[in-house]
Amino acid sequence: MTVNKPSPSPKRTFGKKRAALLAGCAATVSLALTACGGGGTGGTTTKDGFAQAPQKDGALTVWVDATRMDAAKLYQQLHPEAKLDIVSYDGDANGSNYLQTKVQLFNRTGKGWPDVVFSSQNNEASWAVDAGFAAPLNKGLVPGSTLGQFSKGANDVCTVNGTVYCLRNDLSQAVLWYNAPLLKRFGYSVPATWEEYQQLGEKVAKEHPGYLVGDAGDSFTPEIYLWASKCGANHITGPKAVSVNTTSEACTKMAKLLDVLIKNKSMSISGVFSTDFGKNQADKVLLMPGPAWYGGAVFRDTLKVPAKQIAAAPIPQWQGDSAPSTGNVGGGTWLLSQHSTHIKAATDFLKWVTTDNAYQGEKAPGFPAYAPAAEAWLKGQAASGYFASDLSALTTASSQVWPEWGSGQFSQEAIWAATVKPGLTQGKSIVSMLPAWQDSIVKYAKSNGYKVSQ
Repeated sequence: MTVNKPSPSPKRTFGKKRAALLAGCAATVSLALTACGGGGTGGTTTKDGFAQAPQKDGALTVWVDATRMDAAKLYQQLHPEAKLDIVSYDGDANGSNYLQTKVQLFNRTGKGWPDVVFSSQNNEASWAVDAGFAAPLNKGLVPGSTLGQFSKGANDVCTVNGTVYCLRNDLSQAVLWYNAPLLKRFGYSVPATWEEYQQLGEKVAKEHPGYLVGDAGDSFTPEIYLWASKCGANHITGPKAVSVNTTSEACTKMAKLLDVLIKNKSMSISGVFSTDFGKNQADKVLLMPGPAWYGGAVFRDTLKVPAKQIAAAPIPQWQGDSAPSTGNVGGGTWLLSQHSTHIKAATDFLKWVTTDNAYQGEKAPGFPAYAPAAEAWLKGQAASGYFASDLSALTTASSQVWPEWGSGQFSQEAIWAATVKPGLTQGKSIVSMLPAWQDSIVKYAKSNGYKVSQ
């Protein structure tokens, strides 16, 4: 990482059962095509920075998750001459590693790779380069003029030793979502600091019991709160190196804040997509720190909050901190396979799906990583009439994601879900579980071949 069916055939859907992890090729990028079986028959041609398989006609195989299915279908609609085989999979949600497992299988058998794939994870380049799967994009396939218009730092998670191996789909910078009319009715102000945020949570617990200022029940909780607090739990310092420190002041003071609000019940531990939250707490949200996509995916589509209620403000900062920071939850990336026998068609799709206003500017559910599309997207959100204010806080936050929480090969969400979340349901404090969280991160990192410093 940068530290430095044919349409319109029905889509195919992979089953939920994950194949056992196979021992795939350990080829480096330069040797991947030879060691892992190549990408088709006949000789290869070195072009655009990698050895390309013989090109041929045929359907472009695109893997997407359920949310990005609309993007692939829209491309097919707008490009009737294109042939697409659209395959639905889990998008590697919650760090399932399904894509990596399948690529290892395809490397062994020498066939099966998709041409283009979407992943909800930002860490795919950490393995997809060494596996000989991801094609370099800034060596001729995608113009520098296009790459230069992505938001600053957006494609850092896709960059290995100066080479870009994927394109960011959207940014998931965290902001402070709030119910504007409810906040006004209660006589409260939007908190600017975490200290003010905790004080407000304590007031809400006393004056309006049952109402919420946040939720700590999801596996991505640390990416919202602890990342924003500059907790050094996940500092990727090299391609296979990570620094882990979950008990620093930056970590413990945020953990203490969460513990106070969880204990007084002004912060839920149900999870925003849980049945319990939707049934019992959907209309009780006063404040909710969360990523850019919360506005549509959570408040509008899941919790069904009426229009003209939800607004966005900058996420709080610790008092006295002169360098504003926030976290990030997801965002996703698009990868193009080195093994593709349809490089031109694959590249056309890749550029369209990440930059074109037809999808990113007008239809995408999240804040686009491509800056011109983000401008169009914000105008669309304003024109929709749903939000109670403009979403300029999202633009500000897009450049404030703390860079020292990296995208390693292991999933922080999976670690938190296995280590901390069960303790929360048992009534344990987050502070008390910080050492166990650290031990678990170290274990996961080492099992993935990382050198760990603590």
